[in-house]
Amino acid sequence: MSSIRRASPLIFPATARHTATVIFIHGLGDTGHGWASGVENWRRRQKLDEVKFILPHAPQIPITCNWGTKMPGWYDIHTIDGSAEGMRKNEDEAGVMLSNEYFHGLIQQEIDAGIPADRIVIGGFSQGGAMSLFSGLTSKVKLAGIVALSSYLLLSLKFAELVPKPAFNKETPIFMAHGDSDQVVNVSLGTQSRDLLQKMGYNVSMKIYPHMGHSACPEELDDVEAFLRQRLPPLGKGSDKSEL
Repeated sequence: MSSIRRASPLIFPATARHTATVIFIHGLGDTGHGWASGVENWRRRQKLDEVKFILPHAPQIPITCNWGTKMPGWYDIHTIDGSAEGMRKNEDEAGVMLSNEYFHGLIQQEIDAGIPADRIVIGGFSQGGAMSLFSGLTSKVKLAGIVALSSYLLLSLKFAELVPKPAFNKETPIFMAHGDSDQVVNVSLGTQSRDLLQKMGYNVSMKIYPHMGHSACPEELDDVEAFLRQRLPPLGKGSDKSEL
């Protein structure tokens, strides 16, 4: 498994001086290209010109709930019935930890390239959102923020044991979002994950969108953009004077 083949991520370079990075992770069966239009949406108002976007591509792996068919996935899923019990059943801990190592490596690459950890946001949708929560909160650097759309907390029964001590991202703002009509990842699984994280002392907020299924809507994309703008404000050209 350690020699798993990975394609290089899709990159959207910053259009101004690169001072911040967003890593955004797609869901099961998708590729980074599936969120390219979302990135274009976030960039269209030119408020995130200093942000580089990295859209990784999941490797092809057998997915049990799809009869073992290979498809892009960050970890195996045994059951998709919308329930918390189904999602937690036979969780693919090895697959989660392998992807976790990969995302921590992407974060470190950005740090090595000169972007401070507190100018990096990790986010994602569905499986990607679950990985962004897990990888963000188990990171050994303090990030700017975490975005988790239509997703849930992985390995929740032992999550507290897997977080580094001290927990570097205990106070890092987390934006969770979910549709109340999601038939794939039930909204109750999202709210249970939020409640568990809040009980553990994490800085998590959640917005629920009426009539939205397992997808994204324009309002949600705008809310993510607002979160990114808040967490990654432009630094200008390095002087204390703001650009007009």
